[in-house]
Amino acid sequence: MKTYLVTGGAGFIGSNFVIYMLNKYDDVKIINVDKLTYAGNLENLKSVENNPRYSFVQADICDREAISKIFAENDIDYVVNFAAESHVDRSITNPEIFVKTNVEGTVNMLQCAKVAWTIGDDQYKEGVKYLQVSTDEVYGSLGETGYFMETTPLDPHSPYSSSKAAADFFVKAFGDTYKFPINITRCSNNYGPFQFPEKLIPLIMNNTLQHKDLPVYGDGMQIRDWLYVEDHCKAIDMVIRGGRLGEVYNVGGHNEKPNIFIVKSIIEYIKENVDETVGEHMIKHVTDRKGHDRRYGIDPQKIKDELGWYPETCFEVGIKKTLKWYLDNKEWFENVTSGAYQKYYDNMYSGKQEL
Repeated sequence: MKTYLVTGGAGFIGSNFVIYMLNKYDDVKIINVDKLTYAGNLENLKSVENNPRYSFVQADICDREAISKIFAENDIDYVVNFAAESHVDRSITNPEIFVKTNVEGTVNMLQCAKVAWTIGDDQYKEGVKYLQVSTDEVYGSLGETGYFMETTPLDPHSPYSSSKAAADFFVKAFGDTYKFPINITRCSNNYGPFQFPEKLIPLIMNNTLQHKDLPVYGDGMQIRDWLYVEDHCKAIDMVIRGGRLGEVYNVGGHNEKPNIFIVKSIIEYIKENVDETVGEHMIKHVTDRKGHDRRYGIDPQKIKDELGWYPETCFEVGIKKTLKWYLDNKEWFENVTSGAYQKYYDNMYSGKQEL
């Protein structure tokens, strides 16, 4: 039985990973640590909450005492650090929060794991690994051609991506300085079930269903590489089990689409399946985000060659699966966008982003 300490496991990608692993393996135990900020939702994990191989601890990854206690009371084999503040708009308004969670929290997790796993000078318990879940945004912005590779210099442009780049450097430093067993994965834009509606796809879907304006930054031609969340979970699993220690692996979906295409695809789906009165007249172009990167594109050749990973879900299939999931789980959506969540959601594009 391998024990995984998953941080941020009540968030979008983290909860999908927890469910994926418990469904795939019978010899896996997962301890989910989440602070339960606005984007953490235990409803995401209802399907596994009674699984005897799953447990939840509410704690902040910056809390040395709490994290050390988890390591002391459990024989942890792997740490998968999803926990992060991830919304770029929020980072522009409140960058300090991102430094606290994404940088200080990562260093605290590294330190606690290092202490727990050390058996000698630069020697650690056999088979352990710390995996940092990062983002393609640390690379900056691409022109019309080319792709991000693991060797691409980091050039973050937002407080969010800067905090993630700083965290990556600390993870790498622990590997280089202490010979600590680490991997870093850098993924493209994820989409799928349980995504908090500050992100483009659930935001546009919810607004479309409610006949609200559909806010699109600038001309909407910012290009992102879209990755279905289950494909990302599969990649993380493969890197934990087979990734070479100290290596970075890029994880991309080969699904580059402009934001305006995503918006129009959602409108079309809702129009055909739910409400024929919606349309592109609902699109409202708003002032572009400060420092908005124009294009992201990942070259995932390394993870394909070394581990045999590939994205199984093309965008045309994944977007329909995602939108259908939201329609089939309206109660979840309503719960997430109620109360304090609704206040945050409604103010996203008015510059009042704090809860």
